[in-house]
Amino acid sequence: MTGPDQRREPLPPYGKADLTLRGLARGFDFAVALVLGLAAPFVVGPLLAAGYLAVADGLLHGQSPGKRLFGVRVVLPARRVSAGLSESLQRNAPFSVVALCWALPLLWPVFVLVGLPVVAVESWRVWREPLGLRYGDVLADTQVVDGKVMVDDPLTARLTARLAAATPAPPGQAARTRAEPPGFHPSPPAC
Repeated sequence: MTGPDQRREPLPPYGKADLTLRGLARGFDFAVALVLGLAAPFVVGPLLAAGYLAVADGLLHGQSPGKRLFGVRVVLPARRVSAGLSESLQRNAPFSVVALCWALPLLWPVFVLVGLPVVAVESWRVWREPLGLRYGDVLADTQVVDGKVMVDDPLTARLTARLAAATPAPPGQAARTRAEPPGFHPSPPAC
């Protein structure tokens, strides 16, 4: 029995997400940021791109549009919940800062000289680290996992409850009424 002042054993970590799916998801999100950056006028575009990269992982309960498309998600393994906006801001800060350098032509050399190494180091870390944690994940205490991993997400719990309520009863149970006790099974008619 553990008291409130005693520590519980840490939960076992989730497995490492598929690196191909994770890379494709990040590539898709970079492409969305590029489109945002090029579609808007001068400084506004790179600001939109940086903002998108910063909050993308918190938009869809731990899934950016790229992560949703390719079936991976960001979770907080210690709490077993999907990442939110604050975790997304923390874990994606390096990419957002690099995108901000794109806003001013004077900073374009920094964009290239800092941006490429940031992406390379983060990619190398994901590949080498046993759980696929990059520096942004360490900063935000997050992990990218397979999208099918169950987490204690309030929205998912509500949707599952609604789905269960909307599911029709099996054919043999359709005639059952609320007045019957839960274990009641009517006898088949005598012939």
